[in-house]
Parts: sequence; C-alpha cells; structure tokens
Amino acid sequence: MKAKVLKLLREINGQYISGEKISSELSCSRTMVWKYIKALREDGYVIEAVSNKGYKLVSISNHLSDHEIRSRLGNDHLFKEISYHEEVESTQNIAQKLINQGAGSGTVVIANEQTSGRGRLGRDWFSPKDKGIWMSLILKPEITLREAPQLTLLAAVAVTRAISSVCSISSEIKWPNDILVDGKKVCGILTEMQADPDRIKSVIIGIGINVNQTDFPSSIANIATSLAKARGEQVERSELIIQILNEFQWLYEAYLAKGFSFIKPLWEVNAISIGKKIVATTAQGRLTGIAEGINDEGVLILRDDNGKVHHIYSGDITIPKD
Repeated sequence: MKAKVLKLLREINGQYISGEKISSELSCSRTMVWKYIKALREDGYVIEAVSNKGYKLVSISNHLSDHEIRSRLGNDHLFKEISYHEEVESTQNIAQKLINQGAGSGTVVIANEQTSGRGRLGRDWFSPKDKGIWMSLILKPEITLREAPQLTLLAAVAVTRAISSVCSISSEIKWPNDILVDGKKVCGILTEMQADPDRIKSVIIGIGINVNQTDFPSSIANIATSLAKARGEQVERSELIIQILNEFQWLYEAYLAKGFSFIKPLWEVNAISIGKKIVATTAQGRLTGIAEGINDEGVLILRDDNGKVHHIYSGDITIPKD
C-alpha cells in the first residue's frame, strides 16, 4: 500500500492531494492513509501536510525500497513483480530460488548489498551497501538456446541508453558483457539460464552497476569506476533502475517481434572494440586480430593478422594499449 500512496503523490506532480482522495482511491480509512504517510516519512520521504489541502511529496528517500520502485512502474509494465532485499549473497541466487518457487517472467530481484556478488567465470563482484545497483531480471522468452546470449547484448544496450538519459554521460560496450566509462568498468552483465535440451525454460539477467562508489578495493581500483566519479555528483539509484527497466522493456518487445537484427545496430553504435585490434581469450586459446563487429546472431567477428575470419561465441577480449 505504501507504493500505491507514493504513486498517487507522484502523479499529481508536486501538487496537494487530499487524504480523502487517497482514502477513496485506495478504499481505506483516513487513519490508514495517515499511517502510510507516517511510514513513508520514516523511510526518508519528505511529505508536506497542509490543512484543507492534503499531502504533497517534497523529496524522496535516497534509500532503495520495493515501494519506491513499484510507485514508478506503470500498470502495464513488463516488470510487475519486485523482490527487494537489504542484503543477499547474490541476486542471481535469489532469482534462481524464485524460479523454483514458480516466479513468472518479469520478476525483478533488487538488493541494496551483495555479500557474494559474482560475475562471469565465477569472478567476485564488489557490491557494497547503499552504493550500487545489484539486480537480476527473470524472463521466460520463447527463443532457442543459441539465441540466449543475445539477451546479454540487449541488456547492455538498455544500460548504456539509461546511463545516457539519467546521468548525461556516455558509456561504451565491451563484448560481451561489460559497460565502460572513461575506459574503466562501471557495469557487468551475467546471463544464466535453465533449459531443457530443446528449449529455454527461464533466463536470469544479472546487472551490477557501480553507481555512487568513491573507493574500490586495491585489486580493481585501476580498472573500475563509478557513475558518480564520472559525473562528479551522486546518482539517484531508483531513477536509474526505472530507466533501465523501461529501456529494457521496449527493446525486449522489439527483439521478440523483429529479432536480433533490430538490436544489432543499437549495440554496435556503442561498441568500443569495433575496428580495433583485440585479443580474444576463448576455451580454444587466444586469438589476435581486428574486431569487425557482430553478426546477426550476436557472435563476435574477428579477422586475424593472416586475414582469416573467426567467429567468437564466448570468451573475454582485451584491447591492447597503443
């Protein structure tokens, strides 16, 4: 109910809404309306109350919460279910448990802190309290196993577009799952799935973004950055989450209707590696050459020094310094 009260306060755009109006909209007593307002204030929201006028939202809380996210999502949004947690080992693990319990497509797991966040290839992901966006999206698309990695590239497009919209800074995509700002990693994307031999049952897309960190462990201090460091001021995490979910929704719907060919140019326009010499490390070994882009399946195309074309389905790439 706090989310519904908050949504009503947002919808009047800085005007007052009477307690009677809120009571009528939510089919609850005026006393309950007051209790919800009181609870929101305790969460850090500044809500002004004036006799004969009602309530007005003055400023929001800096702390993430399920009602903050819910209050910003439209009723027809793809992501209808929000599972918020103050602290988890990993949002990917929570998402997996929710799937086992029957969670539907469009469920989002969000945490304020991860104690055992992880990236690709089992790497640790630094996920401190109150500083970043740590979330996992549950989807159940009717696509083939071969197409599943395309969702990582789609998510990367959604994140770069959201960062540009909310933070007014540019970011670049490093195939297959990293987002860079000023040449340093600001976001990682981890896609995992449950599948039968012939079909995908569910996909979990984990998104970890360094938002308001100012310090990093020495092991990653030279390769990681945050949006706040690049922007020069703090970023409202809830606003960025909502923008990512909004961007993801329309891209995902277009992808299901038109295929990956619609996503490909949007990915390539922000790709840092295209046209550059790269080193690709795969299960089969290391390859050096020019990254020529991705094909219509999202596979990286590399032309080596001898002119031979290689298709890189999975692996890591580095861009040697000049």
